[in-house]
Order: sequence, then structure tokens, then C-alpha cells
Amino acid sequence: MADTAEMERFSGNTTAGPVAALVRLHHTVFSALENALAGWFNGFAARFAFASLLLVYYLNSAWNKLGDGLLGFLHPSVGAYASIIPPVFDSYGNTVENVPFFPWDLIVIAGTLGELVLPILVVIGLFSRIAAIGMIVFVVVQSYVDVMYFEVTGKYLGAMFDRFPDAIIFDQRMLWIFVLLMIVVNGPGKLSLDHLLRRRFG
Repeated sequence: MADTAEMERFSGNTTAGPVAALVRLHHTVFSALENALAGWFNGFAARFAFASLLLVYYLNSAWNKLGDGLLGFLHPSVGAYASIIPPVFDSYGNTVENVPFFPWDLIVIAGTLGELVLPILVVIGLFSRIAAIGMIVFVVVQSYVDVMYFEVTGKYLGAMFDRFPDAIIFDQRMLWIFVLLMIVVNGPGKLSLDHLLRRRFG
């Protein structure tokens, strides 16, 4: 009986030995990686992904919505009305002058200015969490308008848990929102203006 117990203990040790060593190695390596990246990587990576994928897209879209002159955002283009409030603009004969200032002109001005300013704030890390929340709202509204008024349907709409990864709405924009949520939850990280301001005034 003693020999049997000894053999079982030896067998357990030989099994636990390599497993324990692997667990310790895993913990050591990834703890070191986590410590090295803590406080700066997640926010920076999310902002870098946003900048590389969406910054130029949104700035170009906003630029096309601006009116003439230095204060063009106060006098948005026809395209701004057609893309931001399509049913309202259509109901007023697709004529900017016929659209009431309150609330519709204000909505178009705010949408144009937001599309221009919010992406820049996200990328440079200034008021990042507020800017990221604003961008999430913008993406949701953009997607709603695309589906309801520009009739983005079928394979372009997509669905959750289907086998196709390339739909514009459920696939692409859900990933956009996920990147922005990383900033809302984790902040922009140490490589940001928010961090500098917090060190200076916090």
C-alpha cells in the first residue's frame, strides 16, 4: 500500500511539474507584458486604430459638408442637409433657404461641426472620453439614417452572428463603436493631452 501511495504521489508530481512550470511561465511572461503596457497602450492603440481607419474618412466627409468661407460650418452645404436630415430636407423641397433655423439648421450645423471636431479630439487625446461618446452617438445616428432613409439593406446591413464579416452596418460599424468604447472605458492613455492636463491641473 505504501508503494502504491508513493507511486501515485510521484505520478502526480511528474504531471503537475510541467503543468505548473508552464503556468508560471505564462504568468511571468504576460504579467511582465501587462505591466510594460499598463497605463498607455490600450488607449493609444484604440486612438491609433481610429486615426488610421476613420480620421481621414470623417474629415473628408465633414469637409464636403462645409459651406464657403472661413466660417463655412455655420453655412453648411446642400450635401450636409441631404445627408444629415434627408427626409426633412426633402419635405422642404431640397432647398436650404426653406429649412427652418430651429431646430433643423442647428442640427445640421452641430452635425457638421461634430464630424469635423470630434475625430480630431479623439486622435490627439483631448477630452477623449466625451469625444468618443460623441462619436459613438454620431455613428449610431449615421447608421440609422443609412438604414432608414438611404435604404442600406440586405448584405450591406448584415446581422450579428451570421457567417459574413463584411457588412457595412453590423460588422464595420460595430467594430468602430468597439474601438471608441475602449477609449470611453480605459481613457486615452498616458500618451495624450488629457494625461498632460491631468498632471498639470489634476
